[in-house]
Amino acid sequence: MKYIFNITINLFLLAILCLPAFSQRYPQALSPQESMGTFQLHDAFGIEPFVAEPDVLSPVDMVFDDSKNIYVVEMGDYPYDAKPGNFKGRIRLLKDTDGDGKIDKSYVFAEGLPSATSVLPWKAGIIVAAAPDILYLKDTNGDFKADSREVLFTGFFAKNSEAQITSLRFGADNWIYANNNGQAGLITSPKWPDKPAVHVGGGGFRFRMDRGIFERESGTGQFGQAIDDWGHRFYTQNTLHIQQSPIAARYVNRHPYLPSYRTDVNVSDHELEMFQKSATPYWRQQRSDRRQAKYDSLKTGNKEYARDHFTGASGATYYGGDAFPESFYGSVFTGEVAGNLVHRDVIKSQPGQPAYTATRSGEDKGGEFLASTDSWFRPVNMALGPDGYLYLIDMYRQHIETPVSIPEDLKADMDFSKGEQYGRIWRIFPKVGEKRNLQLPDLHSKNSAELIPFLSHPNQWWRLNAQRLLLERQDQSMVPILKKAFAETQDARGRLHIMYALEGLGALEEGMVGSALADTHPGMREHGLVLAEKYPKYLPEVIKLTNDPSPQVAYQASLSLGQFSGKEVLPVLVNVAGKNAEQPLYRLSVLSSVPGSSAEMAGLLAESGFFDSASPGKLKFAEDFGYITGSRNGKNEIGGLLGVLENKDKSYQAAALNGLAKGIKRSKNPTEPDKNVIRSLQKMEDKSGDEVTKAIHLVKKAMNVR
Repeated sequence: MKYIFNITINLFLLAILCLPAFSQRYPQALSPQESMGTFQLHDAFGIEPFVAEPDVLSPVDMVFDDSKNIYVVEMGDYPYDAKPGNFKGRIRLLKDTDGDGKIDKSYVFAEGLPSATSVLPWKAGIIVAAAPDILYLKDTNGDFKADSREVLFTGFFAKNSEAQITSLRFGADNWIYANNNGQAGLITSPKWPDKPAVHVGGGGFRFRMDRGIFERESGTGQFGQAIDDWGHRFYTQNTLHIQQSPIAARYVNRHPYLPSYRTDVNVSDHELEMFQKSATPYWRQQRSDRRQAKYDSLKTGNKEYARDHFTGASGATYYGGDAFPESFYGSVFTGEVAGNLVHRDVIKSQPGQPAYTATRSGEDKGGEFLASTDSWFRPVNMALGPDGYLYLIDMYRQHIETPVSIPEDLKADMDFSKGEQYGRIWRIFPKVGEKRNLQLPDLHSKNSAELIPFLSHPNQWWRLNAQRLLLERQDQSMVPILKKAFAETQDARGRLHIMYALEGLGALEEGMVGSALADTHPGMREHGLVLAEKYPKYLPEVIKLTNDPSPQVAYQASLSLGQFSGKEVLPVLVNVAGKNAEQPLYRLSVLSSVPGSSAEMAGLLAESGFFDSASPGKLKFAEDFGYITGSRNGKNEIGGLLGVLENKDKSYQAAALNGLAKGIKRSKNPTEPDKNVIRSLQKMEDKSGDEVTKAIHLVKKAMNVR
């Protein structure tokens, strides 16, 4: 008995002795001033606290509205799944009541929300992403609390809070875009119950409040969506800190016979590397060491990184302000919550490439825009202010990783809610020039005519909010004024916002679309192409723009061309395919269209010499064309394709036949085997080699022909 007692005492003492080392694995929180002292910021900029706990707690998003309000989303449930009856998501309303540019009032505008992630102003209220819903909240009695709550959309994935509907952004085209991380969901609208349900799996989501329409959008963005002046969307997803989907989902969905395509493009030219200043957390180093040991034992050749590589990219934000030095305009800033830093990408267009390239600026080659040694610093998101400054949202937590990805033994001394009582928003400003005071804007009180000059404001915040207000008001008396402004405005961005203000009022005229197609700015020509799809008379202009010097315009022209019919369309699509066969996005632009995947297209490709010499891109095009043909299985289509292939290079035959077999297996339009098709296959087999013979056997098997 005494022996057992001594063992118990010794174990207790050992545990006490181990406590200090155990508890010191992770540093403690710093005050805002102490944390700011750990920042290593680009030399041209300064940073200061804008608001901090207790006025904001666990912030993940913020927005300046048009009525002197700032809304902040607080994710109190993170990182656990929101529990019904105990939802901790909140929307905080911040006010500057004395106009000194500092927040002096903080209200809980809404609470009890399940994992709220994003907020956007609309009609004196706010749209909130809070899976499984997108909500509309409004204060109708002036007490700074939402007393009206409406479900706009429902059905979104509602588990892991890092992978839910988020990143609401109002686009210049009057659509609101949201990231969905590619999660499956059947979306319905209680507000517009007559509209059909939409499947969003594999993509994002977009909707129009003025028209009550909604649809799946391309891209599998996670937390963070940056939309540039011309509507190009860039988004983050953990290790892939910046991606783009240059093709909209509406083009990929033009017919249901395409093989599976991934439209996301990793546009970074510097892979996963980043320059971290903070220490590697104990749990991360341990987990990485274990994973690496496993890779080594299996001799996989994989390399596991514990630091200096993106793993928690978050909050991609486009800088379209007018306060930073000119060279920073158009940059995309992305937080890295695991590395405690903010990364800057310079976006560049490359000749012949539909997607942009994101690169480090020369001054950032050896470092980051902002890096901290404070491991609690969690830059989850950013927002552009009406003052042109960048507002950085710091969730400030000891740990910011989902518990399910950490081994059980390493979680023993980790409190994932530690820090929920903290939260900071930082204001980043240039050192050169007079520092601007934040004057919260009151656009809401201006009449519609007074909003029009703001459509050409040098700060994107003013342009978008002025356009949104015109869309909300539907003031038809503005139509003649807007038409006059469209004809006279020298700034191309202003012309874009004016054009879509008119579109939102249902007053866009055919001639304005023609003007956009001929505009000196490529961004206007790009949008002109989208709008021209409704006007058959503009087909010659669309054809002409397939050779535009701007890669983005030329690519959009190849997409828009497939929306037209007529004998002029197919030869141009053949030319586009021939010139750009090595680029997956161009292959998709052609094959996703009805004319570009038609039986007539195959014959014209053969006549053009497309099949005269093999290349990887052309072979892939042939395989996908075969897939579509088999999947659609239209009358005489398979036989027609075989006729085209009969005397072509064996590699083309094998590629197209392999695709044909896969398409037939998937087809929802099965038919009895055509005797002429069987004879053609046999004839081809008699003259072919092993590769083609194998492919023919696959086609026969798919057709149930022995």
